[in-house]
Amino acid sequence: MSPKRLATVISKLRGRETQEALAKRAKVSRSYLAAIEAGHKRNPSLVILQKLAKALGVPVAKLLA
Repeated sequence: MSPKRLATVISKLRGRETQEALAKRAKVSRSYLAAIEAGHKRNPSLVILQKLAKALGVPVAKLLA
């Protein structure tokens, strides 16, 4: 999956929630989440993807679809 596609999926799923709120629930830094959403992180680890998926209430596969 391209970094841009992942960025779009996470941003869409986040909706109106702030990056800070999602980052706090996912227990990742806001700056790291911002880098993912900007398409600057090419390969976030599976652990990070699992944390984000759990915080968004979706399976990891949904982030990668």
